[in-house]
Amino acid sequence: MLSCSYQFGGSLPFDHPTYVERQADLDLYEALSAETFCYVLNPRQMGKSSLRVRTMQKLQAKGTICALLDLNGLGSYVSPEHWYTGIALNLANAFPSLDRATWRNWWSEHRDLSAPQRLGEFIEKVLLRATSQQIVIFVDEIETILSLDFSADDFLALIRFFYNCRADNPIFNRLTFALFGVATPSDLMRDKHRAPFNIGQAIRLQRFQLHEVEPLGHVLDLCILCENRTVF
Repeated sequence: MLSCSYQFGGSLPFDHPTYVERQADLDLYEALSAETFCYVLNPRQMGKSSLRVRTMQKLQAKGTICALLDLNGLGSYVSPEHWYTGIALNLANAFPSLDRATWRNWWSEHRDLSAPQRLGEFIEKVLLRATSQQIVIFVDEIETILSLDFSADDFLALIRFFYNCRADNPIFNRLTFALFGVATPSDLMRDKHRAPFNIGQAIRLQRFQLHEVEPLGHVLDLCILCENRTVF
């Protein structure tokens, strides 16, 4: 049965009838399917969250492991240790076959490494070896790193490291990142002496085209009809 609710703001569920697909939907899905690093950096209320939800669902339907890192949920007033541990926890939760005690023991046993190094080793030695499937890590609210009490440049450098490693180790071809937020790539690195974060394909969220919104008119007509039947 058609749901007649029309939602203003926020991310739409995957199967919401009023969602309008646009070119960005196809661009992001095809790029991530081709294991291309991507970033969707646009103003708020442009549909980034809904785009992410639908893309994750479509990728998962074909067997891709999708992990969501909502950086806003990690907090701003935390230590680097807790921040990186939170990232590891979120990533581990995307792998149902990964025993919670096993990965926590691994994390504790490697405390001699810095937090960014430990996260890098965890992704390479634990997550990539836990599956032979493609892995896509969606990093949402990426601009949150700019409000941390410490620099998260090492986190961005780690993503770049994985990207560069593809040339030497094909296992990293199975690991892809997609960044979502409102910052520009040049804003993300605090230390301007470090290499700018300029890897990946930019996905542009443009205004809706007329041919893209035509199906929505049919859905809204059905919603009005449904509402009238309810009233009368």
